[in-house]
Amino acid sequence: MRIRPLVALAIVFVSQATAVRGEGLPPEAEAALRRAKVPESALAVMVQEVGSGRRVLALNEQKAVNPASVFKLFTTYAALDSLGPAYQWRTPLLATGTLRDGVLDGSVIVRGSGDPKLVVERVWLLLRRLQQLGVKEIRGDIWLDRGAFNLPNVNPAEFDGDPTRPYNVRPDALMLNFKAVTYTFTPDAARGRAVIGTDPPLAGVATDTSVPLAGGPCDDWRTALKAQTGDAARMRFAGAYPASCGEKTWPMAYADPNSYNARLVEQIWLELGGKLGGAVRDGAGPEGARLMTESISPALAEVVRDINKFSNNVMAEQLFLSLALANRPSAGAGAVRPEDARDTLQRWMLNRFGDAAVADSVIDNGSGLSRETRVSATLIARLLQQAWSSPVMSELMSSLPVSGQDGTLRRSTATSGRAHLKTGSLRDVAAVAGYVLSNTGKRYVVVAVVNHANAGAARPALDAVVQWAIADAPERQR
Repeated sequence: MRIRPLVALAIVFVSQATAVRGEGLPPEAEAALRRAKVPESALAVMVQEVGSGRRVLALNEQKAVNPASVFKLFTTYAALDSLGPAYQWRTPLLATGTLRDGVLDGSVIVRGSGDPKLVVERVWLLLRRLQQLGVKEIRGDIWLDRGAFNLPNVNPAEFDGDPTRPYNVRPDALMLNFKAVTYTFTPDAARGRAVIGTDPPLAGVATDTSVPLAGGPCDDWRTALKAQTGDAARMRFAGAYPASCGEKTWPMAYADPNSYNARLVEQIWLELGGKLGGAVRDGAGPEGARLMTESISPALAEVVRDINKFSNNVMAEQLFLSLALANRPSAGAGAVRPEDARDTLQRWMLNRFGDAAVADSVIDNGSGLSRETRVSATLIARLLQQAWSSPVMSELMSSLPVSGQDGTLRRSTATSGRAHLKTGSLRDVAAVAGYVLSNTGKRYVVVAVVNHANAGAARPALDAVVQWAIADAPERQR
């Protein structure tokens, strides 16, 4: 649900830039914008002292802009604030029928609840636990219950035309291993080939085990491999792999996401030595099932860290929908839809920031992987200020990438360790937002967003704003 129609936002985008406080943009930022051929009107900035809210720099701060992945701050802070850092997802495994001498004369049901981190290791442990409980053979079916979410059938190539990108995987109430496969290429010079490792293998899917080595530099090695991804039952690499690359990994979304869960569960069950008389199917399964065991997720604080440090879109979408699932009025309220998640986050934003503050905002999804999402630099700064004085400040701040050290800021040019910032990048968006510790120990909220066709080239301007705050330039202007 949009808070305000996009048509109304046109008025915002053509408005004049607001006056810049202090001495204007840092000279380094102005120069970086000029080099990128980006006008100041395409940059929205807000720099405030933490706690007091004293504004030391503002430009176009009220304009509703596309924040890209910086929007994950709203999803993750709302989750920490409303669910608590210790919140966990439970994925129950149930069974029907009788168990005797290792044979279950019935079916097994795996019931999804939106767990964002149900990776292959945890799926393996869940099925291994079933075997430890005495089930060696299932004469019925394994049912995969994905009914907690009611999601439209969306083409994974819709956003940017590349369905193999892991970030394009659509959410699922039973999201197993992000519906992705990682291919590892290891050169074997003696054989003149690169050995291909596949993790996880999927039942019924054949994958090339090696590819010829090639000479030359390790440039666009993925293109050189000539991956043929169109056949869900066969993964081929028709090209060659540059020996100079050493070992590389290539995570890829599986070609047929709707069959991924069934293929993975069948593969793991058979690898564990289990027998299956029926098939692995989607559906709620038979009634009257009893709980056998369950998989419990890591705490929300850890999930939020993965989302923000590495800007994980799939996990952010899972969390977005889980917010609505956890806030349903009753357990029988039905499956959660994307519009329910938008409404839930909207209500949280209105409650925390008020009608006026969010009037020009547009909520599309929970990850910021969108062309339509809009928020202002002022609203992002308000979130960061409020989070600073909240009980979950430490969890949110520690989830943000650290300049020059980890996550999406590992290659940042800002002083190492002085900034905790969420980054955002789309084709026409570059953004940062978070906390900066200055050389004299002052803490600032820094928000900087560029919306322009040359946004990627303007990222040095954002770095310059961050470094300006680190160097205590706001204090020297007083």
